[in-house]
Amino acid sequence: MGRPPLGPARASAETLAAALVAAVVLAGCTTTTAPPTTAPTTTSSDAGNPASMTRTAPDGRPFVVTDVARFSEPWALAFLPGTPWLAITERSGRLHLRDTSTGATVEVSGVPPIVDAGQGGLGDIVPGPTFASDKVVYLSWVEAGAGGTGAAVGHATLTTEAATARLDDLQVIWRQTPKTSGSGHFGHRLAFSPDGAYLFVTSGERQKMDPAQDLANTLGTVVRLTPGGRPAPGNPFAGRSAITDEIWTYGHRNPLGLAFDASGNLWSTEMGPEGGDELNLIRPGANYGWPRASNGSHYGGAPIPDHAGGDGFEAPKASWTPSVSPGSLLIYSGELFPAWRGDAFIGALSGQALLRVDLDGTSAAKADSWAMGQRIREVEQAPDGSIWLLEDTPGGRLLRLTPPA
Repeated sequence: MGRPPLGPARASAETLAAALVAAVVLAGCTTTTAPPTTAPTTTSSDAGNPASMTRTAPDGRPFVVTDVARFSEPWALAFLPGTPWLAITERSGRLHLRDTSTGATVEVSGVPPIVDAGQGGLGDIVPGPTFASDKVVYLSWVEAGAGGTGAAVGHATLTTEAATARLDDLQVIWRQTPKTSGSGHFGHRLAFSPDGAYLFVTSGERQKMDPAQDLANTLGTVVRLTPGGRPAPGNPFAGRSAITDEIWTYGHRNPLGLAFDASGNLWSTEMGPEGGDELNLIRPGANYGWPRASNGSHYGGAPIPDHAGGDGFEAPKASWTPSVSPGSLLIYSGELFPAWRGDAFIGALSGQALLRVDLDGTSAAKADSWAMGQRIREVEQAPDGSIWLLEDTPGGRLLRLTPPA
C-alpha cells in the first residue's frame, strides 16, 4: 500500500522518517521468536478450522511470535492507513507512533489530561474515516469532573514535523453520563461502521450494576454517534431525552472489545462477573441483561439467573466460565491466515491467552485457545494480514504473529 505523509506535505513525513532512523537501535525490533513465559498449550474444538489443520511452529502453535517492542502498560494500537505508522496508547497517558518499517518511535504531545487510576487512563485510538486526507484520529480516556470520573471521547489532528508529533485541535465529542465514584468498568472501546458514517462507543456500568438497566444514563450501554459526536439519526430510543438519543444497546457490564465483520454485523466482547464472559452480537435496541441475567455468578458465589429463552434479554453467542476476561476483539480479514478469515480473535487478560471463535453468519462457536504467558490486552490486524498483540503489564511486549515457514 502507498504511504502518503501524516502531515500536509510529503517532505514533512520524509524529514520525520530521516530524523528518526537514528532511534531504531533504541526502539529495537527483535526478529527472534518470543516464547511465552509459560509452556504454550493449545486447545481446539471441532468448530471452524482447528489449529491441527494448519502448519505449526516448533512450540506447537500455528503461528510464529516475534517480539517487536516494549511499552509501559499499553492499552490499544492502531495502524494508520496510508502511512508506515502504528499508534500505541499507554494507560498512563502516553501516545506513541512507531514506524513499522524502521522501528523508530516518537512520543506524541498534546494528549488530553487523563485520570490514571485502577482501570482508568488513556484508552482506545482509531483513525477517523477520512484519516487519509485529514489525519484525524479518535481517542478515548478517563477524565475527572463533577461527581467523580468517567470516560470521554475526542478527536484531534495528528501533525508531524521533523522528529516530533503532536495532536492539534483536540475536541471532546462525547462523555460518559454520569460521572461517578470508583475506578473500574469504563469500557470506552471505539469502532466506526464500515461506511464511516457512525462511531460506536462501549460504556461500562462503572461497577454500579443497576444503571445498566436505566435508559436515563449511558452507563452499561453501547452508543451510536455521528463522527462529530452527535446522536446518530435512527437510534432505537431517540426522542425520549438527549441521553437516550445516543443509546444503541444497553444491559452491558464492561464491554471491552468492539468490531464489525465483513457482512456489517457488530460484535462485542464483555467481561462477566465470576464467569459468564461474553461474545455478543450487537443488535439495535437489545437489552443484554446485566445485572438481571448472566451465565456467571456474583463475586463470592451469589447466583444470577442464567440467560434463558423468553427472558427478554439478548443472550451471548458464546460465553466462558471460568472467566477469561476478554479485553479486545478482532474480526480477521487478512490473507496470511486464510483458514481464519472471518473469525473472531479475542485477547484474554486473566486467561493469558489468545482465543479464536469461529463465526458463521450470526452464529459463533469457540474454537482455539493459545496460551501466551501474559495478559493480552489488545489484538489488531496489520495491513499485511499479520496479527499484532499487546501485553497488559509494565514492560508489556508488542508482538507480531505470522504463519510458520
